[in-house]
Amino acid sequence: MNPKPQTPNLKYRFLSAALLLLLLLVWLFSLPRNLFPDPTSTVIEDRNGDLLGARIAGDGQWRFPPSEEVPERFEEALIAFEDRHFYRHPGVNPLAIGRALIQNIRAGRRVSGGSTISMQVIRLSRKGKPRTIKEKIVEIFLATRLEARYSKRSILSLYASHAPFGGNVVGLDAAAWRYFGRRPEELSWAEAASLAVLPNAPALIFPGKNHETLLVKRNRLLDELWHRGRIDSLSCELSKLEPLPGRPYPLPQNASHLLDRVYLSNRGARVQTTIDAHLQSRAVSIIQENYLMLKANHVNNAAAIILDVKTGNVLAYVGNTSNPGNKDQGHQVDVITAPRSTGSILKPFLYAAMMQEGTLLPNTLVPDIPTQIAGYSPKNYFLTYDGAVPAKRSLARSLNVPSVRMLREYGVEKFHFNLKHLGMNTLVYPPGHYGLSLILGGAEGSLWEISGMYASLSRVLRHHAEYYGKYDPGDIHPPNFVFQPLSGKKPSLHERSDLRDHGPVSAAAVWLTWEALVDVNRPDAESGWQLMPSKGRVAWKTGTSFGGRDAWAVGTTRDFVVGVWVGNATGEGRPELTGIGAAAPIMFQLFDLLPSSPWFEQPYGEMEQVVVCRESGHRAGMYCEVSDTMWVHARGLQTPPCPYHELIHLDLSGQYRVSSECESISNMNTASWFVLPPTMEWFYRSRQPAYKPLPPWRSDCAGGAGPAAMEMIYPRDGMAIYVPLELDGTPGKTVFEVAHRKDQVHIFWHLNDEYLGETRHSHQMALAPEQGFHTLTLVDEEGNTLTRVFEIVGKR
Repeated sequence: MNPKPQTPNLKYRFLSAALLLLLLLVWLFSLPRNLFPDPTSTVIEDRNGDLLGARIAGDGQWRFPPSEEVPERFEEALIAFEDRHFYRHPGVNPLAIGRALIQNIRAGRRVSGGSTISMQVIRLSRKGKPRTIKEKIVEIFLATRLEARYSKRSILSLYASHAPFGGNVVGLDAAAWRYFGRRPEELSWAEAASLAVLPNAPALIFPGKNHETLLVKRNRLLDELWHRGRIDSLSCELSKLEPLPGRPYPLPQNASHLLDRVYLSNRGARVQTTIDAHLQSRAVSIIQENYLMLKANHVNNAAAIILDVKTGNVLAYVGNTSNPGNKDQGHQVDVITAPRSTGSILKPFLYAAMMQEGTLLPNTLVPDIPTQIAGYSPKNYFLTYDGAVPAKRSLARSLNVPSVRMLREYGVEKFHFNLKHLGMNTLVYPPGHYGLSLILGGAEGSLWEISGMYASLSRVLRHHAEYYGKYDPGDIHPPNFVFQPLSGKKPSLHERSDLRDHGPVSAAAVWLTWEALVDVNRPDAESGWQLMPSKGRVAWKTGTSFGGRDAWAVGTTRDFVVGVWVGNATGEGRPELTGIGAAAPIMFQLFDLLPSSPWFEQPYGEMEQVVVCRESGHRAGMYCEVSDTMWVHARGLQTPPCPYHELIHLDLSGQYRVSSECESISNMNTASWFVLPPTMEWFYRSRQPAYKPLPPWRSDCAGGAGPAAMEMIYPRDGMAIYVPLELDGTPGKTVFEVAHRKDQVHIFWHLNDEYLGETRHSHQMALAPEQGFHTLTLVDEEGNTLTRVFEIVGKR
């Protein structure tokens, strides 16, 4: 007899297996990939992880980005208060649920939920679902899935990062800073216990209210920690004496403009920066203290940045002054990144380029005379001229006219290329757009880029010594404010294959430039910065833009670069605003916050000793009688010898020049004489009393070939002149000027062969020629003649 078929049992088993499979699939895919898609606050920390500032999340909550670590004290307190068996259950504790059920039945209302920490994480992720039996079952189901996906440590981290702590404070990090003003890792046992009990009823026991309820719960938890052996009895009693959190602390805002910058690029992220919080706080204080003085001159804004030379890391970032009560003065502008007129702050880069090219020696005399180049007439800050000035003194004193003449010799195109290569990305126009004004503020640069460029040069010079004369191509780079922990073993010098024999900037050129800028004996300075203390040598440069709109100061040591800008973010100029008066004092105050730094090592391998003429600074020529030996860039050997010393013949008295036409050779003395061109001489001898002009020719000598007696200062030969109109509409006049070697000589002026008059000592004459070409002829009382052709192209 055949047994009866078991079809119903097979169907039942099949359906059961299908249901189990479906349940398993639902369980597997029940959790969303991102449990908490909530917006988070933008947070910046210093290099040690201390909070610098935060911006509230998009939903109005102080919710810091999740942290993977949970401090030990908070973890112990939380587990003791919420889930004693957290590390022993699979997300659900049946005993706790049963106990909660009995308590609720006895009380006739819900007094306990029996939820584990894992279940609470699920409840937090489901955003305000009602606390029903159905919802509790869902939480149990999802909690088991949570345990399967995450480790216990990760679940604790999820809870700590998203638990409510009263008001708009979400997460342990935000709570620690808002209620105790410190990092979660620094909380005491009492503080950790206070925060552990808060999420259980954040609305009922908001800090600052219901202190008795919060105190009882906190102290009961401390007793529990003692009974569990986590703290000793003394710690328990002392912890109970600690005060409860009161009114929330304001979050630190010591780097508000850096926070704004991070917010634009990394909104909702936690960014660990390279900032030194202590140094940042001191720098902010210094900027604010100086702002109180600056605003008396209606100067409302200032910014500062401190860089570590070796790495390029930003140690302090003060984007502007602070005045929350006044929103019309641009305090919200991050001036560090704002393009501003550079003034003279770019001059060291030109000096270094000419040193590297070998077209200039440090003491080479550069003309400092009235100059007109294609209609451009640069002027020195104090509207005076030295006639001729050593190149390094011109840089130290920030003279404009010599710098423009040096740039014309070097080339605007090359200089523009160099600046771009060094990181000046604010040069958005071609070289011709800026012209020679590029060296005097005709372009805009940011404090971020310019300070980074100074740091790059110092880094090249520093590493050249550390790498035994080699260059790292990566040394030219902008500053960095994002902390990057060291990873792996740093390769030794011999293991590095990226080092080069030549770099984009010569170490010798940088050393010579910084040596010139260490010279702080600046006669044009009118402020008292010389009295300020400073640690070690500082190479520094100031800059002032046209109209007193921008005041700059950037300084460097071997280890640090400090950059300062002062002015008005609105662009309003102030008459007394200068780099040396406003920005330099702040720069030195910031340097005084930094540890002392040794000076750079001289790169002897790239330098040569050369004999130079003491008076002209050129390589000594055959007629230079007094010379010095100095270190120069090796390429400086190609510079021409001194052009200003020449051999002259004097009579036996030594008072007059003679020639073979009026005196026998036996009655002549020869002498080497330092002779500058007439215009340079005219201004130079007023500054240099020791300068001796050429002796006059003896009356019976007609003179011979030699230096010109006169030189036209204005206009140049063939120049086109535009004559402006006066305020009353009448045509203006043009001032013509000539220099003569002799002080008291008479010069007779002729325009188109028509006699105009004569001058003595100061040889200037205001003329108003008609439109067209004209010939100006000047004759001195010794018969020397100078002729210039010029054109009046219009009167306007």
